[in-house]
Amino acid sequence: MSNSSSSISQFLLLPFADTRELQLLHFCLFLGIYLAALLGNGLIIITIACDHRLHTPMYFFLLNLSLTDLGCISTTVPKSMANSLWDTRAISYTGCVAQIFFFLIFLSTEYYVLTVMAYDHYVAICHPLHYGTLLGSRACVHMAAAAWASGFLNAVLHTANTFSLPLCHGNAVDQFFCEIPQILKLSCSDAYLRETGVIVVSVCFAFGCFVFIVVSYVQIFRAVLRIPSEQGWHKAFSTCLPHLAVVSLFVSTAMFANLKPPSISSLFLDLVVAFLYTLFPPAVNPLIYSMRNQELKDAVWNFMTGIFMQL
Repeated sequence: MSNSSSSISQFLLLPFADTRELQLLHFCLFLGIYLAALLGNGLIIITIACDHRLHTPMYFFLLNLSLTDLGCISTTVPKSMANSLWDTRAISYTGCVAQIFFFLIFLSTEYYVLTVMAYDHYVAICHPLHYGTLLGSRACVHMAAAAWASGFLNAVLHTANTFSLPLCHGNAVDQFFCEIPQILKLSCSDAYLRETGVIVVSVCFAFGCFVFIVVSYVQIFRAVLRIPSEQGWHKAFSTCLPHLAVVSLFVSTAMFANLKPPSISSLFLDLVVAFLYTLFPPAVNPLIYSMRNQELKDAVWNFMTGIFMQL
């Protein structure tokens, strides 16, 4: 094969197993996780869209978060499942570009939506009298649109930069989906620094969002500690703790996947980290957000019982 990316027509993804039995086991495992994510996030999206009582800023942003979760897992898992089912490793060059592009859109947008959700919680708890003014319907739509637009621009920048690099080390990707760090491993040694610089800029911006989230929660917890009633404490913590858990899981695994030094990189570690930030959050986020939210649980239950009553 030529030492140029223009001569590569496909990439070879990492297989999970060599035997047919283990390939089918991988297919069934990923299918179960994918269906759980589809069911959980789908129920949240449909319930929020159909229940007028949930047409509030908090649930509007939760709907956007569920959309990004569905996008993330739908970009990576079906192709891996299909490869295991049909006993192949191949993904076309165009398919790899599209996978990275759409995965980055949904992943970046999810992080920006989580940042906006921290602001929503901050205003709701620290400035409740100004909540309707600061988070009106128009402001919410603008913030959500800004999150999606930022995710799109981030995806365009990284995808164009990554696939403009010459590839000198074959076409075998050490991951079950196309991932920028794995593509950079295939690039020429003196060419990947350009994308590394872009990643550093993105990480600095992401760190700024993380600082904003941390500062918001410091202010939130200071305000919560001044609430005299135990019921007020419970309501505040039931709103904030699920979001804090999701943010912590998302930030820790995603940043580790992209910033870990090569010296501690291994095939098994890369797979575990990729699993944690691509499959785990979309599957468990619906549980995390509904577990301590009685209003959402009641709305989902009413929606499901209404459907069964009509059957």
